[in-house]
Amino acid sequence: MSHVTLRNSYLKLSDRLNLFPQGAPPSELLFRILEVLFTKDEAALVALLPIKPFNVATAARVWKKPVAESRKILEGLASNGMLLDMEMEGEQIFVLPPPMAGFFEFSMMRLGNGYDQKLLAELFYQYLNVEEDFVKNLFTGGETQLGRVFVNEKALTTDQTLTVMDYERASEVIHTASHMGVGACYCRHKMQHIGKSCDAPMDICMTFSGTAQSLIKHGIARKVDAKEGMDLLDEALAHNLVQCGENVQQKVAFICNCCGCCCEAMLAAKRFAVLNPIATTNFLPEVSADSCNGCGKCVTACPVEAMGLVSAGDPHKPTRRKARIDESLCLGCGVCVRTCPNRGISLRFRKMRVITPVTTAHRAVLMAIERGKLQNLIFDNQACWNHRAMAAILGVILKLPPIKQIMASKQMKSRYLEQLMRPRDFVHREH
Repeated sequence: MSHVTLRNSYLKLSDRLNLFPQGAPPSELLFRILEVLFTKDEAALVALLPIKPFNVATAARVWKKPVAESRKILEGLASNGMLLDMEMEGEQIFVLPPPMAGFFEFSMMRLGNGYDQKLLAELFYQYLNVEEDFVKNLFTGGETQLGRVFVNEKALTTDQTLTVMDYERASEVIHTASHMGVGACYCRHKMQHIGKSCDAPMDICMTFSGTAQSLIKHGIARKVDAKEGMDLLDEALAHNLVQCGENVQQKVAFICNCCGCCCEAMLAAKRFAVLNPIATTNFLPEVSADSCNGCGKCVTACPVEAMGLVSAGDPHKPTRRKARIDESLCLGCGVCVRTCPNRGISLRFRKMRVITPVTTAHRAVLMAIERGKLQNLIFDNQACWNHRAMAAILGVILKLPPIKQIMASKQMKSRYLEQLMRPRDFVHREH
């Protein structure tokens, strides 16, 4: 009987996690991971928490516990990286992050944090790299992705540097963030425990603003200033790592410096390439037939195997090879440009501009609509939503393209929502 009660706690927590647009498909491996990260009592309590940020009073009301006891529980979870703990307008606010990018990573960012990290690494590897349900659901559930690639700024020409948007630059995120923290790379740390890691830098996982504020406070990340942040970015670029960060324009929460052999985003890009699991940059590489000598360094450096060697078609040198780009796989990161010894590769703009969601709320709504989970954002049974929160979400919906509004309306099956989406018709009828 106790075993059934134990499993029910983690099943309820799994159900809670699946309220997020990216979700976490339940499986025996997921339950084993949750058992390492949460006690039975913690799992039961976290399963009751709202999706939106909340204060201690909200948790106390939901849990039916005294405020002081609730605060102690919340701060304990935050100290382990299972919750984020931030200050907003002078008030302590908590939020349950999704599994990825979220508490899965946080559990491995601080070395020797009290968890059995070797066991976690083995479970994560099986859940993310052997089973496909979680990664496929995370990266290919819709056209709006959780992460996006930042262009290698040193691969840009002077003219391109003048026209590229600030939000496309990792350097701009570093210089404008209110807080910046650095921790161990979750992916390489995981692979290290199972004997599959590369020699790329480990202490290079970047978090920013509110997320960094919480992780620094609890010793999960190390506080760094913009100068050290830029030094770390230069180190990442020197190792041909790809900057893959949160797919938003404003207040980016994280930037991972990814290799093609360890990092989940790059591995997913190779496994599910045709489904475009990561938002690309607005650039594509272009090979100069005259300069390319077929050395293959760009092929080796490409993290997603978008570069290959083919015959140069030279009748005088039948064995000569040249690089060719598979544009359907290319992330537009620019790593290949930097590795070409003959400067035979340059970047050009894509024909169609890649659209990046403006804020985290904007991206979350888009992902929820595409994945059939919009109702979870609007009607959160774990806590009462006030009219201001409702208006914020609906306000994002009303700014969406018409096709997205139709998808939202069908999911909600709400006449009220349909009327909100036709304000101009309403105004015309009134006049």
